[in-house]
Order: sequence, then structure tokens, then C-alpha cells
Amino acid sequence: MSESDRPSRPSGSQGGRGRHARPDDRTPRRIREAPGETSATPATPGTPGTPRLPRSSRRGTPRRAGDRTGDRAAVPASVGAAASSPADRPRRARRRAAGTAKRSSGPHDHRQLGSTPVKVVLSVLAVILLVGGGYAYSAVGRLSGNLATTGGLDLGNQADGATDILLVGIDSRTDAKGNPLSQDEIDMLRAGEEETTSTDTMILIRIPNDGSSATAVSLPRDTYVNGGEELGNVKLNSVYGSTKFYREQELTEKAAAAGETPDEARISSEAVQAGREALVSSIANLTGISVDHYAEVGLLGFVLLTDAVGGVDVCLNNPVDEPLSGAKFPAGRQTLDGRDALSFVRQRHDLPRGDLDRITRQQAYLASLANKILSARTLSDPGQLGKLNDAVSRSVTIDSGWDIMGLATQMQNLSGGNVTFQTIPVTSIDGTGDYGESVVTVNPDQVHAFFRTLLGDDGSGATETSAAPEEEIPDYDPAESTVSVLNAGNVDGLATRVGDLVAGAGFTVGEVGNHTETGVSESQVNVADASDPAARDLARKLGGLEVVEDASLAPGQISVTLSGTYDGPGDTADDTRTLSGSDGPGTTGTTGGTTSSEDAVGTPGTTDGTTDRQAPISAGTDGPMCVN
Repeated sequence: MSESDRPSRPSGSQGGRGRHARPDDRTPRRIREAPGETSATPATPGTPGTPRLPRSSRRGTPRRAGDRTGDRAAVPASVGAAASSPADRPRRARRRAAGTAKRSSGPHDHRQLGSTPVKVVLSVLAVILLVGGGYAYSAVGRLSGNLATTGGLDLGNQADGATDILLVGIDSRTDAKGNPLSQDEIDMLRAGEEETTSTDTMILIRIPNDGSSATAVSLPRDTYVNGGEELGNVKLNSVYGSTKFYREQELTEKAAAAGETPDEARISSEAVQAGREALVSSIANLTGISVDHYAEVGLLGFVLLTDAVGGVDVCLNNPVDEPLSGAKFPAGRQTLDGRDALSFVRQRHDLPRGDLDRITRQQAYLASLANKILSARTLSDPGQLGKLNDAVSRSVTIDSGWDIMGLATQMQNLSGGNVTFQTIPVTSIDGTGDYGESVVTVNPDQVHAFFRTLLGDDGSGATETSAAPEEEIPDYDPAESTVSVLNAGNVDGLATRVGDLVAGAGFTVGEVGNHTETGVSESQVNVADASDPAARDLARKLGGLEVVEDASLAPGQISVTLSGTYDGPGDTADDTRTLSGSDGPGTTGTTGGTTSSEDAVGTPGTTDGTTDRQAPISAGTDGPMCVN
């Protein structure tokens, strides 16, 4: 679709406050955790992913035309910044601090996301493993037809060398089809009486295009990010819930102002969709990865999948007895059923590294489950496959754009040894947020670089005329290059917005306006010499555009042509990305992203995040890894 038709990308941040916040400055009441757990708020810094665009069908010299005022109804760029004083706080935060935010009366959407610690994405992971691990095509077809779907998400599907799947946990009292859970099932989950909207389990699975491996990367729930003007700096796990809450409030107030009776079902549905969009955008900003597919997993699915394979083996370094999560286990190796497994992966209190140790538990458990699902014994047992199919279809919702049969073909040779679990790098686990809340701090440059390494040199999608992701760019002075920015699409104000960002990155800006031709199929950067470091770096900063030589340009001149499919910084009026974080002077090299260490939010604590790095956990080991 054209840029003008594309749904606006949410700023992607979170609005709640941490457990140290004042009572009138907390997240909406709906955003709660599992029994005994403190409230959490999310945040994500940075910039959406920047996968390469396909080769242009119109390479060569872009024609120049127009001026700044002719940029198809120019719209100024909107760049959000975290406010520090009360007067500068995001509008939402000011209203919350004043105690004016009211809870809307709309019902919960049966697919809303949940807060209980792991709410495990495990069932969606099981979908991937089932369709990729030798699962019969007829069974894949049945599974695909039974899954609940959601449409309307602004997902990537970009040519960046990989398929990236966001898995999110849900705490729902209904299954994926909207059928209420029985009271026995609710009691078994130990989930409490009230549904929540925090997303405490978020995993991004990266699968290279050749389907040779799958890396599941956990995103700590307390990761502190810049959520833009609407939410401010928040924890990542509150983006969905805060956005949903405010959208419900806005729609309810709008109906009341018009003298209409609020359509609670429609309001809830639109609010859920807004929450999903915001979460996808926030995680894209944090990781520098364009999310291609989205999946929600019901809490019940974790239990059903575990029981479907006859339980899963785990191993503990020490005995545990933690009543808040219900975790009471001896030390050593043991096999857990679904209910006990849920307690195992939910515990975070009384663990040395808190949530990071909980993540390690989740990963060790998922690795053990993946190993069991991919084993010849499970895949050859029709009874177990039927139970797995039922568990997945009852508890998983995926975006409507998934091609399950295509994924099965892509991953047909996947084995347990090629499935690994990791966690994003953090700078501290005891940082402090703007309101004194305890947060996990990150360096966006490091996070972006981490995701690039998951693909390596192959599969990057780079061509001879474009800069390879890991290629080092020599130092240069951006002020010595004059950059023209031309809008060849139908997106109002696109050249103006991108031109402002180019100027903000230190380049000298020349002509900004409309291209003489519309309908150019691909955005590109033109320069006299394709090895020019300024042009190569600018191409990266703008989302991995192709660098094309143009002999008509003089040295020091760069021309940027933006097509209607441009998806880099400044693509929409509410895009908060900048060009400060890609490869260039003084940066650490973030090919896919547009944030830098200067965009990090929150105050790091006393712990060095590098000491908390956990080695990757493989699903191909003999026996479960012992954990805290």
C-alpha cells in the first residue's frame, strides 16, 4: 500500500509508572501482573527496523524538480524527545499525574495481552517447530485452518534476509476462539481473578531466509525506552496496555461528546488493535528489526502444550519454595506437568538476577520443550501431534498475513541443535526511570548490532552497489556533502521530513522537493562514486537504501530519491526516528537502526550489564540445562 494509505505507526512506548511511583502516577488499573507481582511499565527506544528495499527498476540519474514548498503538501517532521520537567511531560503523563484519567467501561477484548510472567510464547514457538520439524503437510494444513487470526497490523515483510516473528503472551479468561475458560482451568493457571494488559513475555524469533536456524531473543519486560509524545519514557511491557487504555478512553469520550451510546465491542476491538500496533512499533524501534509476523499466545496454551508432550524436563541448581508463583521444587532434574511448569517459568522473586533469571528459566524450559517436540518420537506419534494441534489452535492468534505452508517449507530441515535462545544486551538491571521506578537500561546501538550478528554476512540482502551490513565506513565530515532530497511518491511532505532529518545529521541540504516523475518503484541514493562514505552511511541511515552511481553528479553531491514505498526515518508525520545512530563518525555501527547511545533513556544502575549476559541456550543438548 502507499505511504498515505498506511496506518500511522504508533510512537511505541509506555505510559505506566513503576512500583516506586506515586499512587496517582501509576499505569492504568488494568495493567497489573500475576498475583504477588508488582506493577510494571514498558518502554522502547529508538527506531524501527531498516531492511533493504528491492532493487530499483529505475536506476540512474534522478531528475530534479520542485523546491521545498512543492513537496506534495509538506508536513514538518515530528521528532519526539523525552521531557524532564512536569510542564514538558508527555500529554498522557501530565493527565495521569493530575489524576484525571478515568477508566473506560468497555469490556476486555478476549485476545488482550497479559502480564503473568511467561504467558509463554511457547505455543507459538511450537507452531514454528511443528511446521518446520517434519510435521506432515496435511497436519500443517489442518493447523493453519484452525488458527485464530487478526488483521490490520502494519507489519514489515521486508527483504532484510530473515523472517522476524514477534511472540507475545496473553492473560485471557477465554481461548483464542473467544470461548470462556472453565473455572477449573482458571484455577489451574493461578492467574488471579482479574485480566491484565501488561506484556511481560516478549520474544522476537529471527529465522534466516534459508530456514537453517531459529533464534528466539527475549526482551526483558522492564526494558526502558522512549515511547514518544503520547507515553513518554516507559517500560516495554506497558506499551500495549497503556495504548489500549487511552484509545478506549478517547473513543468513549468521543462517543459521549456526540451524544451517542458507546459501542463497547467496537471500542474494545479498536483499542486492542492500537495496543498491538504500538507494541510492534516499539519493539521494531528497540531492535532495529522490522517485525514481519505477530502472534499472541494464551496462558492456557502453555499448560496444554506441556501436557500434550507428556511433560517437560527441567533442572534446578537449588531447591525453591516461592509462594507468590507457586514454585516449590527440589534441586536437580525433574519432569514437570503443565501446571507446575507454569509456576517454574513465572517465578522471579528470590532469584539472584530477578527477571533475567526468570528469562533464563523460560529459555531453558522452551529449549527442553523444543527438543522434545522435534524428537522423532513426538513427530511420529499421531496422538501427541493431535494434542499439540488442539493446544495450538485453542490458544494461539496470529496475524492474517502468515503463510503457514510456506513457513513449513522454509523450515523443513530445522533440528533442535539449530534452535537457540538468547536475550538482548543490557547496560544495567538496576537502572532508574524518570519517576524513580526500577528499570532495565539498554544501549540502542548495542541492541541493533546484536540483531545484525544473528544473520552474519550471508543473508543480508546486500548487493555490489550497497554497503554490506558489517562493512566499516571511514570517517567523513557530513557537512562537506550537499544532499538533495526528492519525493517521487505520493506521500505528502516526505521530502521535507527526510530533508530535515538529513540536516539534523549534519549534512548540507540542497534541493528539497518533488521529483519530476512519480511512480518510481524504489528509493535510492545517487552519487558519483558508490564508494563515497557519506553516501553509503546516509543510505544506511535511511533504512538500507541502494547506492547507485550517477556520473552527472559532482564530487560531494548526493541525491536521495524517495519512492512511495519508502519505509525509513521520516516516512510518516508521526515518525520519531532520527539519523543519529547508523554507521558514521562517532557511532558504534548500527546498520539497521536509527538510534544511538545518545537515545538511551533512564539512568543506568551500579551493575554492569555485560556481566549478566547468559550464553545462548540450545534446544539440541542432551538433557535440560540446570538453572537458578
